[in-house]
Amino acid sequence: MRLLKGGLLTAFLLGAYISVCAQNVSGIHGKVYSEQHLAAAAANVILLAAADSAIIKSTACDNDGRFSFTTKPGKYVLLVSKIGYDQSLTGPYEVKAGDDLLAGDITLTPHIPVLKEVSINAQRSYVEARSDKVTLNVQNSIIAEGNSVFEILRQAPGVHADTKGGLSLIGRSNAMVTIDGKQVHLSGQDLVDYLQSLAGNTVKQIELITSPSAKYDAAGAGIINIISKKGANTGTNFTLTGTGAYGKFGRGGGGLIFNSRQKKVNVFGNYNYEYRKTDHLFLTNRIVAFQNVTSDYNVNYYTTYQGAKQSYNMGADYAIADKHTIGILLSGTIDDYNYRKNNVLSITNAGVLDSIISTKSKLNRGLTNTSYDINYTGKLDTMGKVLSADFVFNDIDRHSSEYIDNYFYNAAHIVYRPSLKLQNVSPADTHIWSAKVDYVTPLPAGAKLETGFKYSWVQANNQLIFGPMVNGVYQSSPIFSSKFLYKENINTGYVNYIGKINKINITAGLRIEQTNTMGSGNAAMMNSEVKRNYLDWFPQLHLNYKLNDKHTFDLSFNRGIDRPQYENINPFLNFTDLYDYKQGNPNLLPQYSNRIQLSHTFNKRYLTTLYSVITSNFYDFPSYMQNDSSKVSRTVTQNFGKYSIYGIRFNVPVYFTDWWEADFNLDASYERIKAYPQYGNLNKGTQAVSFFSMQRFTLPDNFAAEAFGNYEAPTFYGIYQFKADYYVGVNVSKQILNKNGTIAFSVSDIFNTHRDRSTINYQNLNMTVYDKVETRLFKLIFTYRFGNVSLKSIAKHSAGNEEEQKRATGPGEVAGN
Repeated sequence: MRLLKGGLLTAFLLGAYISVCAQNVSGIHGKVYSEQHLAAAAANVILLAAADSAIIKSTACDNDGRFSFTTKPGKYVLLVSKIGYDQSLTGPYEVKAGDDLLAGDITLTPHIPVLKEVSINAQRSYVEARSDKVTLNVQNSIIAEGNSVFEILRQAPGVHADTKGGLSLIGRSNAMVTIDGKQVHLSGQDLVDYLQSLAGNTVKQIELITSPSAKYDAAGAGIINIISKKGANTGTNFTLTGTGAYGKFGRGGGGLIFNSRQKKVNVFGNYNYEYRKTDHLFLTNRIVAFQNVTSDYNVNYYTTYQGAKQSYNMGADYAIADKHTIGILLSGTIDDYNYRKNNVLSITNAGVLDSIISTKSKLNRGLTNTSYDINYTGKLDTMGKVLSADFVFNDIDRHSSEYIDNYFYNAAHIVYRPSLKLQNVSPADTHIWSAKVDYVTPLPAGAKLETGFKYSWVQANNQLIFGPMVNGVYQSSPIFSSKFLYKENINTGYVNYIGKINKINITAGLRIEQTNTMGSGNAAMMNSEVKRNYLDWFPQLHLNYKLNDKHTFDLSFNRGIDRPQYENINPFLNFTDLYDYKQGNPNLLPQYSNRIQLSHTFNKRYLTTLYSVITSNFYDFPSYMQNDSSKVSRTVTQNFGKYSIYGIRFNVPVYFTDWWEADFNLDASYERIKAYPQYGNLNKGTQAVSFFSMQRFTLPDNFAAEAFGNYEAPTFYGIYQFKADYYVGVNVSKQILNKNGTIAFSVSDIFNTHRDRSTINYQNLNMTVYDKVETRLFKLIFTYRFGNVSLKSIAKHSAGNEEEQKRATGPGEVAGN
C-alpha cells in the first residue's frame, strides 16, 4: 500500500512537472500551400532570428504541408522554399513565453523563368542623408565621369575645399580623409595632388560622416570616406575612359578599370593617367603702421604648373574556406610637377612707391605614395561572429627642389642692389606601419558587441637645405637649413555595444588612444626637441527612436581629437619672399572636439539636424605674426583658442516628375571664436550659411543631365572675414554603342566665381587676401564598358591604416603655392 501511494505521488508530481514545462514551452507552427491551395509536402522551412537573419532551425513540411518549431521567446521570420517555386519570407513573428504561435497559412508562388534580359533603370539619389552621415552615390552621377575625386569633393554638399588642401564638413575645421577606411596621410598641396590623381569613375560612394562611432579613429572634425568600386558577380569586365579638358590651358588623360571574379578568386584594379597644366593667383595687401608711417606691402603671386599624375590600384581576394577570405592590395600615386612662380612685392610708404622686389623661381616637386595591404575577414559561425584583421605599410617619398631669383628695383624701376639667388631643397620621406584587428560577437535579444585594437607607428624624416649662391655656388644657411625627425606611436582599443531597449536602438562605445611622440631636429629658430606621452578617452553614444512609420528621431554625442598635420609641427622656415615666411610649430598640441546632434527624419526622406560642436586648443587656420619694425610677416599655426558652432541642417530630396528630381541641402549656423589671452582679446560670433542643390534630369534618346550650384554666405573664421563664395555647373551625357558607351560634356564653375576673398583686421594685422585657382573647365569624356558589364559594385573592406596619412608630409609650400 505504501509503495502504491508512493507511485501515485510520483506519477502526480511527474505529471504536474510535465504540465508546467508544457506551459512554458514556446513555439511557432503553420501550414504551407502551393498553387490551387494544395499542401506543399516536403517544402523546406527555415526559422531565422528577426534581428540579424541568423539561422535558428530548419524542418521539412509533412504530407499535409504542416511544420512546427519549439524555440525560445523572441522575434523570428520564416523562409520557405520548394523546387519550382519562388522563396517566401514572412514575419516577423513575436513568440512569447509559453505560447505556441500560429503563423498562419503560407502560399508559395510558382517560379516563372525570365527568358529575356530586363533593364532596371531606377537609380538611387545622388545625395542620401542620414542622421550620422551623408552618402554621395557617385557612380550614379555624371559628375564621376572625367572628374577627379578632389573636384567631386569641391562640388559636394557641406564640403568646403580650400586651395591649400583643407577639406571640412562643419565650419572650416579639417576632416579626416580615408580611402576604403584607410586614412590618407597627406596634407596641404600633397593632399590636393593625391586626390586630383584619383579618377572619379573608380569611386562607388563618398561618405561624409559627421558623427562616427567608437570603431572609427577619433577624428574630431568628421570623416570623408571614399569607397572604391569592386565587382561582386562572377565574370570579367573592363571600363576604358578618355578625357580632354580646357580652361586657361589644356589637359587630358585616360584610364582603365578591370574586375574579374572566378569562384574563389576576385582580381581587380585600375590605372589612371592625366597630364595637366593649370595656374594659381594669390594676391595680398598688407598695411603696416610704424612710427607714424603707413606702408603697403602688396604681393601679386602667380604660378603655373604642369605635369603628370598617375594612380593605380591592384588587388586580389581569395576565399581560403567557406566564409573566410584573405586579400592583398597594392595601391599608390605618382605625381611629378614643374612650377613656374612669379612673385612681385611692391612696397609703398605714405602712399609713395618705394621699391619693387621681383621673385621668380623654378620648382620641381614630386610625390610617390605607395601602400601595401594584407587583410583577412572571417565569419566564424552562423550566429554572426566576425573576425577581421588588416596590416598596412605606407611609403611616402617627396622630392622638392626650388631655385629662386630675387631682383630689386627702386621706384624708377632701376636696379638698386645685385640679384639674390637662393636654393630651397626639401626632401621628405615618411614610413607608416599599422595593424588592426576587429571582432564582432552577437549578444542575446539581437544585440551585438564590437571590439578591436590598433597599433600604428610613424616615422617622418624631413630635411631643408636653404641658402644663397656665393661665387656661383649655393651655400647652406645655418639659420634656415635644418633636419627634423618625427616619430609617433598610437595604441588604440575600443568597445562598441549595439542593441535595443523597447523602441530605442542604442549604439554606445568607448575608444581609448594612447599616444607617444618624439621630435628631434637642429632648427636654429626654435626648440625642436619635443617629447610627449598622453592618454585620451573618447566616449560615443547614438540613440535612435522610431515614433511611427513617418517620424524617426536620433540623438548622438561623441568626443574627438584632431592631431596636427606633420607639416605644421615641422620647425622649418619656408621662403615666399624677403618679407614673408611660413614656419612650423613643434609645440603645437592636438585640438579636442565635443559634438552633439539631434536629428528628425520624416517619411524616411527629409532630414533636419540640430548640432553643436565645441573645440578647444583650436588651431585650424594659419595665423600671421607681423614685426612692425622689420615689416616681416611669419605664418605660424598655433593653439589659438576655443571654437564653438551651433547650427541646423536640412536635407530635402524632391521628385518633381518621373524625369526630374533634385536634392536641396541647407546649413545655417552661429559660430564663435574666443582667443586665449596670449593671442589677444578676440571674442567674436558670426553667422554661417551654405546652400547646395543638385538637379537631375532623365531625358529622351538616352540623354541625361545634371545642374548643380553652391552658395556660402559671408562669414568670420579664425581671424579672417570671408566674403561670399558661389558657383554653378552642368553635366550632360548620352549613352551610345548599345548603352555600353557614354559620351559626356561638363562645365564646372560656369561663371568663374569660385574663389576665396578675405580680410584680416586684428591686433597689428591689416590685410586683404584674394585666392583663386583654376575652377572653370570645359570637359569632354568618353567611356566604354565591355566584358560582363552587368557586374555590380560593392564597397571595399575597411582597412587598418586609419589615423596617419592625412598628416604625413614634409615641409609644405608657402601661402599661395
